Amino acid sequence: MSRAEMKQLGWDACDVILVTGDAYLDHPSFGMALVGRLLEAHGFRVGIISQPDWHSAEPFRALGKPRLYFGITAGNMDSMVNRYTSDRKIRSDDAYTPNAEPNKRPDRAVTVYAQRAREAFPGVNVVIGSIEASLRRIAHYDYWSDKVRRSVLPDSKADILLFGNAERALVALTQRLDAGEPIESIRDLRGTAFMVKPGSRPEGWEETASTAIDRPGRIDSHPDPYSMEPAAAAPAAAADGAQPVRIVSREERVASRRAQREHTVVRLPSYEEVKDDAVLYAHASRVFHLESNPGNARAMVQLHGEGPGARDVWLNQPPIPLTTPEMDFVYGLPYARQPHPAYAGARIPAWDMIKFSINIMRGCFGGCTFCSITEHEGRIIQSRSEDSILREIEEIRDKSPDFKGHISDLGGPTANMYRMACKDPEIERSCRRLSCVYPGICENLGTDHGPLIQLYRKARAIPGVKRITIGSGLRYDLAVRSPEYVKELVTHHVSGLLKIAPEHSEDGPLSKMMKPGMGAYEAFRELFEKYSKEAGKKQHLVPYFIAAHPGTTDEDMLNLALWLKERDFRLDQVQTFLPTPMAIATAMYHSRKNPLKKVSADSEVVETVRTGRIRKLHKAFLRWHDPENWPILREGLMRMGRADLIGAGPKCLVPRHQPAGPALTGRSAAPLGSPARKPSAGAARQPERTPGGKRQPARKPAAGGKRAMRDR
Repeated sequence: MSRAEMKQLGWDACDVILVTGDAYLDHPSFGMALVGRLLEAHGFRVGIISQPDWHSAEPFRALGKPRLYFGITAGNMDSMVNRYTSDRKIRSDDAYTPNAEPNKRPDRAVTVYAQRAREAFPGVNVVIGSIEASLRRIAHYDYWSDKVRRSVLPDSKADILLFGNAERALVALTQRLDAGEPIESIRDLRGTAFMVKPGSRPEGWEETASTAIDRPGRIDSHPDPYSMEPAAAAPAAAADGAQPVRIVSREERVASRRAQREHTVVRLPSYEEVKDDAVLYAHASRVFHLESNPGNARAMVQLHGEGPGARDVWLNQPPIPLTTPEMDFVYGLPYARQPHPAYAGARIPAWDMIKFSINIMRGCFGGCTFCSITEHEGRIIQSRSEDSILREIEEIRDKSPDFKGHISDLGGPTANMYRMACKDPEIERSCRRLSCVYPGICENLGTDHGPLIQLYRKARAIPGVKRITIGSGLRYDLAVRSPEYVKELVTHHVSGLLKIAPEHSEDGPLSKMMKPGMGAYEAFRELFEKYSKEAGKKQHLVPYFIAAHPGTTDEDMLNLALWLKERDFRLDQVQTFLPTPMAIATAMYHSRKNPLKKVSADSEVVETVRTGRIRKLHKAFLRWHDPENWPILREGLMRMGRADLIGAGPKCLVPRHQPAGPALTGRSAAPLGSPARKPSAGAARQPERTPGGKRQPARKPAAGGKRAMRDR
């Protein structure tokens, strides 16, 4: 991180300099550390510039010119999500900065950092990655400017973009640059995007319009395009030109289609088209997500600009998920497991939360439309081996001086998807479903919790480990398939509160979220309470709910408030839907169309809450018990014709008169983190944004980071 450290190591220059908007925390949950250690393991000298002052190019010269490239990332979170709330207000702190100091990174950090790096060293190679680049790789709706913005590639002027689980692409790119190959000639790596002249494509490739894919009716199954089996050669024609009749086997037909699909690029509507036509934007979003399975996805291309300056943004197919040995290698590198000494003991909230937690897997097949995890990490679960995870626990025990025996999480994007996969790899490669669990759990999905139960038991048995809690959010519709897992979890791994995410009680918004109905929640709650009682523990569920999600009406939020009141749920901190780049729900928000179905000018219109007053009303419904929300609730109920819910009766939602004095400022009848009145039903809301927490979608460079990506 400094010239002095370079001198101590005997380096005259760095091969790669990584620029990040986060503090440098050398832990595998943080992308910059993971990427740096990975490159180091392959023999490269890596420098890190953390949170540089972007107002000039001088801080980007601190380590000199990199021999190969600058690697630019905003950090574990999208810089706009990190800095602004769902109401577009500036946050007062930054969990990824020493002492939580705000305003230490610019808006749209990837673009700003890339431009400053080029200013510092004209002609230097610039590679961009991380969640911010990954989720902005094509034209996308930007909530903060309320418009469709271009791909981050033309704005940043980067040479190449790495998206998704990009370890393989990162290492291959670096090695090829090290061998002298020009960066502009490296065009064949999965998980990369770059700019080319309009219409340019490799020899032998075909182009198809996106409108040929998004057609009425069901989506037909598609073959695996990555089989290495070549199509059989056609029989030679006779001298007179006659062709002998030959029965072509199914295997030959499939192989032929695979070869054709492997060399087909899908042309999305151009940036100029989607920015002015919301229906075309929704159509492009639908096609983009249909082409997200690495087993059958095709390359995509989107034109940006008009006239001589126009360029195509070309996206290669998504990366193939890492194997278990590859995951073990990445997470087994020699991390220091400490913030860099330059921070001199300053408190970094993200570090406090994550330092004793362990990533056991990546990816999520839930497909929740508001979540960006699948656009970044994908739907195929990538799991570490049991031995690798247990070794990391022992390393924490042996190398962390402040470890007191508590492992705060064994998880990932979802706590209980470890080692789950499609029962048939061929079906997995050809599947076009956006979710394996909606509208119901796919019959081809393996839901065995046995490996996870075994992992929990072995982890608890490690000497020096006193307690292991699960901090990642739980997929309860999967958990109810294994009462043994629920019992194991509730008996040993819940620290009083357990996070789950029903998100809503009504079918309308749930259908737009691709979330299960409340029946699965009730089934899980019964198991949770049963096994908590058997264990002699008073434990409570912490439900997550979203206000103002696309597809949500005022009546939906009222019904949810009545559902909460009936169960005496008094949520503390709640959250309004935040449209993050490229998520399906964001396309709904912008276009008022439903990309989960065929999109046209006459297709389903999605109710979308956009005005600040109504968004505040929806959020107030979630905190029906808070006196500060009663005025807006009274106003809303009167407008909705539900004045019968205003008063002192047991069925009323809010009282008729506003209290004076201290009662007005009382945030809740129960403190944060405790039940309201009835211990069996109460729950508290977790903070709106937690570093390494369950949501965001937007979390790391090419591969690191944990659950911050799903911050809504």
